[in-house]
Amino acid sequence: MTHRAELIDKIIESELKMFQAVPSTGGRAACQDDVNTFRIMRASQAASWSDKMLESYFDDLKKAEISSRNIFTEKYALMMGSTSPLEYSRIEHLLPPVNRGVFELIEKIVEIIMAWEQELRKKYPYLAAKSRPLYSIDDSTDATSQETYLRGELATYSLNTLQLYLEHIHNQVAEHINGSEITLLHMVKQYGFSSLKEADDSLKFQS
Repeated sequence: MTHRAELIDKIIESELKMFQAVPSTGGRAACQDDVNTFRIMRASQAASWSDKMLESYFDDLKKAEISSRNIFTEKYALMMGSTSPLEYSRIEHLLPPVNRGVFELIEKIVEIIMAWEQELRKKYPYLAAKSRPLYSIDDSTDATSQETYLRGELATYSLNTLQLYLEHIHNQVAEHINGSEITLLHMVKQYGFSSLKEADDSLKFQS
């Protein structure tokens, strides 16, 4: 196993511990028992990241563990600012403050990734139909958009990880690489498809 593969495995194990420990007002969520899907989703995200990003994010996770922070709990709580504003207002004071200096970085990252996601939805509409809503305007208590999920997750990253993230995706844009497409391709391959077109066509014929 390569150093990169080992690092991704360590990241996922650390994330899984946090994910399993996320509390829920309605009892344990069904997705917390679907460990295989969790591993696929997180490994697919990591597939599009640089080695420097992975190292920095793993350091974020280690620091969070040392300080008894569960950044998955924080991430889902932050999303509630859009999906459940009233409930969020009741817990906002319990969350660690987000350094205001990171918001500009987050918005720059979100702008690029959302453009990638929109491109993918045009190319693979049947896969898109199985995805989350794209924009925060479509958030509800029952559905969290990709935009809101992304902002919530990014807000738990360190300044260093965010800076590396922005640098990495700027490089991908310059090379005409859609980082979200790398993630989605890795994901569908875990379900037995050789390409995104094959996966999209499969869903087309099922519809």
